[in-house]
Amino acid sequence: MSVAVVLKGYPRLSETFIAQEIQSLQKAGLDLELISLRHPTDTAVHPVHREINKTVLYLPEYLWQESTRVIRAWWRIRKSPHYSRARRVWLNDLKRDLTPNRIRRFGQSLVLANELSDGVTLIYAHFLHTPSSVARYAALLRNLPWSFSAHAKDIWTTPEWEKREKITDCAWGVTCTETGSVHLKSLTDSPDKITLLYHGLDIRRFSEPSSCDQKSNDGTSRNKTLRLFSVGRAVPKKGFFILLDALAALPQDFYWHWQHVGGGSDLRKLQAHAADLGLNEKINWLGPRPQEEILSLYRQNDLFLLPSRITEDGDRDGLPNVLMEAASQKLAIVSTALSGICEFIETDTHGLLVPPDDSSLLLAAIRKAAKPDLRSAWATAAFKRVHHRFSHHENILPLVKLIRQHQESTQ
Repeated sequence: MSVAVVLKGYPRLSETFIAQEIQSLQKAGLDLELISLRHPTDTAVHPVHREINKTVLYLPEYLWQESTRVIRAWWRIRKSPHYSRARRVWLNDLKRDLTPNRIRRFGQSLVLANELSDGVTLIYAHFLHTPSSVARYAALLRNLPWSFSAHAKDIWTTPEWEKREKITDCAWGVTCTETGSVHLKSLTDSPDKITLLYHGLDIRRFSEPSSCDQKSNDGTSRNKTLRLFSVGRAVPKKGFFILLDALAALPQDFYWHWQHVGGGSDLRKLQAHAADLGLNEKINWLGPRPQEEILSLYRQNDLFLLPSRITEDGDRDGLPNVLMEAASQKLAIVSTALSGICEFIETDTHGLLVPPDDSSLLLAAIRKAAKPDLRSAWATAAFKRVHHRFSHHENILPLVKLIRQHQESTQ
């Protein structure tokens, strides 16, 4: 018996937490089939991707690109006794979301239902929006149970009616923050369907940094330049425009240098804004990088910055894995007081949190975090918290149990 794992795109450098989970499920002995709605765009992969020995079924990214494949799937699936129900559910969704995206998802589900192996007994989707739509329609077409893992944007930008109906139809769902869990449970009369499951960090991949690596930089001179570091896509919810404004307001006699890792749709705009602020000489744009390089950068820098925010459409971070990665390397953290982040960092204990969208308070936090003793205390506390509460090994066990319970019930 196997599990079909539906992903928006695979592999992706920005979704290490998903690859980490897949590798752990594979190691636990589960038979997985990987399904991706999109082809990869990153030119590199993380080490964990190379440990996953599963082939990937790529669905037509746009239906017109593989129209013969879509028509062939429809021709076969339309004869199924379950086709009319699936079509009815999709049409009901289409009435409320009359978009090309909704049409594309049903076409992808037809291909998935047609090409899925006979041994699949569960379809499991990462993200509650489009991947879960494809998983739900395909599950209806094949008369299979389906489940989901919800994260951040997918929770807060999906219409409430859609979330309610998906939770009603699914076998179970997991989500990675307490805030997300409470919200999803509030939408159903069966709250036991939803399980809180932090991604956690696979500590084996992030060995403890050397104790002799003392980070004494405080920005008071060129020789003590404060080394700032961020990992995250250049997209509105990451708040990097706010960070640039804060950096531009730092005093001239405060010495700093910022390195940014990540791609993203707004990267060129972000770089242009930095140039307008006259910050080019103090910033390195490193682009997407594999995990082994990022690990080295955590160790080289003094302070990790992630000024996450909530966008106008409700998009936001859940609990970014990069915060746990930084903590595992005893790198002090300054971030923002969003719900998921607050579940990991207690301000002035494990790091420093400020309200989002406030460059002046972010500036003050960076100045405060320039003190080496404070950074050391925060970093030590966050390091312990990762190991004691946010270990991936402990948090993957409930997911393995959920899948195995399902498999036992179908035997």
